[in-house]
Amino acid sequence: MPTCYETMDDAALARETERLQADVDALAAQGLTLDMARGKPSPAQVDLSRPVLDVLTSESSLTDDGVDAANYGAPDGLPSARRLMAEVLEVDPAHVIVAGSSSLNLMYDLVGHAFTRGVRGATPWSELGEVKFLCPAPGYDRHFAVTEHFGVTNVPVPMTETGPDMDLVERLVETDPTVKGIWCVPKYQNPTGVTFSDETVRRFAGLRPAAEDFRIYWDNAYVVHGLYDQDDELLNIFDVLAETGREDLVYEFASTSKVTFPGSGIACVAASPKDLDDIRLSSNIQRVCSDKITQLMHVRYFSGREAVVDHMALMAEVLRPKFELVEQKLTDGLAGLDVATWTNPRGGYFVSFDGPDGSAKRIVAMCREVGVTLTGAGATWPYGDDPRDSNIRIAPSYPTLEELGQALDVLVACTKLVAGQLAAEARA
Repeated sequence: MPTCYETMDDAALARETERLQADVDALAAQGLTLDMARGKPSPAQVDLSRPVLDVLTSESSLTDDGVDAANYGAPDGLPSARRLMAEVLEVDPAHVIVAGSSSLNLMYDLVGHAFTRGVRGATPWSELGEVKFLCPAPGYDRHFAVTEHFGVTNVPVPMTETGPDMDLVERLVETDPTVKGIWCVPKYQNPTGVTFSDETVRRFAGLRPAAEDFRIYWDNAYVVHGLYDQDDELLNIFDVLAETGREDLVYEFASTSKVTFPGSGIACVAASPKDLDDIRLSSNIQRVCSDKITQLMHVRYFSGREAVVDHMALMAEVLRPKFELVEQKLTDGLAGLDVATWTNPRGGYFVSFDGPDGSAKRIVAMCREVGVTLTGAGATWPYGDDPRDSNIRIAPSYPTLEELGQALDVLVACTKLVAGQLAAEARA
């Protein structure tokens, strides 16, 4: 469908682009300095977790189910921490390792383990030729950076409204033994906000990989991050695997990075017992144990999954107005112009925005000149290569509402101007 600017005659388009340029110039004159490049929790969100710091004192018992949290031991994490994260993910605590504060770190470690030792006795990836990983796109740039760092070939797979294009996923996974994994954010996906449908989850669980060492990297980062009382429902992939008598297919990850303190919480991986035994071959070399004091603080504060859910309801009160402002500003400024589309997620941390083909780099650069830093154009695709140069990730969590409104005004104005310029250039 042509944009409204493409349907204007030459004189009208020239007048309109001149007016749009004046709008952008006026915004630039305000001297804004706003940053929406990353999905960082705001100070108001972090402040909600300050009581976690009060649960331990110098007088506190540091023993948990017979484990001394103040000393070495329990390399799989405190028993209560494993139970808590298992409740959050709705899996068996025996299938969970709690280690460190970063789930991304665990993902890196598992890719490194596959390279150096191999998965469950398979040939280490370092001894193979080409190794491929599937990357739903638009997707999470840090996922793509991990496999790119190891020299893996990242293969983009288009995202749909129900999850990755499963026809393509099935064809690649089941026919190509060089495909060793796929990155997934199954609930409130980064950046689209899509929650995978039941059919998508079942098709993932039903994969018959050509590679024996293929694994789904199921990054359930936003498992408790709904914005409304009616939370999206994600089918538990381990439950589906159990129905078929299979279990050695998925590594599931989660952390409290956007629940309590970014970089100072707890992270976990869930997998089958045999896969966990395999993971320990490397993890038990890397560390004697993790930071059990931080684990103890979290389990003393959160008695179980419901306590986490209640805490996240408070978090949603801070985040929800920001996501609703994004929807309002984009609708008020761009609806009906046919120059952009965007998602309206019910949870997570991001909104996926698409301008006209060939516009994203120009929009991001123009916004930066005006004083608003966005996630780099192309970041949501492997190697930063968005084939349409159209997608921009909006991260509304960190700015105040006032700052967010200003930043969105800039995005709207720059999108309209770039769309008008592209329409004019197409006629030249």
